[in-house]
Amino acid sequence: MEKNMEIQENLIGSAKTEESEYLNGQGKAAENAGEVPFRLFSSSRGQRQPSVDMNQVVGKMDILLVCLDTLRYDVAAKEEAQGTTPVLNRYGSWKKCQAPGNFTWPSHHAMFAGFLPADCDAKNLADREMLFFPKQIGMGKKAPRGAYGFSGGTIMEGLEKEGYDTWCVGGVSFFDKRSDLGKVFPGYFRKSYWNPSFGCGVKDSTKNQVDFLLKKLDGADPEQNIFMYLNVDAIHYPNYFYLEGSSYDTAASHGAALRYVDGELGRLFDRWKEKRGEAFVICCSDHGTCYGEDGCQFHGINHPIVNTVPYKHFFL
Repeated sequence: MEKNMEIQENLIGSAKTEESEYLNGQGKAAENAGEVPFRLFSSSRGQRQPSVDMNQVVGKMDILLVCLDTLRYDVAAKEEAQGTTPVLNRYGSWKKCQAPGNFTWPSHHAMFAGFLPADCDAKNLADREMLFFPKQIGMGKKAPRGAYGFSGGTIMEGLEKEGYDTWCVGGVSFFDKRSDLGKVFPGYFRKSYWNPSFGCGVKDSTKNQVDFLLKKLDGADPEQNIFMYLNVDAIHYPNYFYLEGSSYDTAASHGAALRYVDGELGRLFDRWKEKRGEAFVICCSDHGTCYGEDGCQFHGINHPIVNTVPYKHFFL
């Protein structure tokens, strides 16, 4: 009996010591207190030269996040090399990146929290360039060089605290507010829009989205910065109708859809710059999609084609 009590006291004492070390930031317990081992950042953060300083962007101009939903990197790179996407080519080459997720739902939760597609050669979290840095999730409160540190559950919430009006123009069904699931992403924005003419099965969906946005621009407050998210779904299935003679989706019709989208983005970018002045644009895919490669179809699965996406950012 006495021996059992002694063992119990030793266990309690050991637990209290570990708890004390954890709370006081001492020993190994402190190293594991955050979700990310901070030693990974020590060598990379100080050496990386950011491609853009988001602290010179936020509060000074509009920010556009244009998601070309489902766009494959290989198709985007091929169209770029052939010169068939002149608008997007105007703003630099595509960067080969790792997708945040393998379909729209996980990818967008990651991107809206600041975790945009990461360089394909990134080996750890420290290797990725972060434009927006969430300060409250265990990665430290000091943002990496060039990153804008935000507070809140999403980058939109953080930007709203800086005076931004936040807009969402949806495309795929995850933005269709007629369903409960479709209300989640739009709910992150002050203003959100979706109608059936923006949907995947509509051949003119991107034109309809851009026409709608241009009308909204006419009524926007010129003194208030805007964060605008656009989900372009023309490249998502079905896309066969962008390639004459096709009756089913292929990588070729995928490319034809991108060529169509490129022309519509030209209208949007030109008018935005004319109406609003300089803006910072993030243009990327959320995931790729398969058309029979290795027996795989579409997305929502892990495959190199699904997990590899094109990314670029630039100023208008």
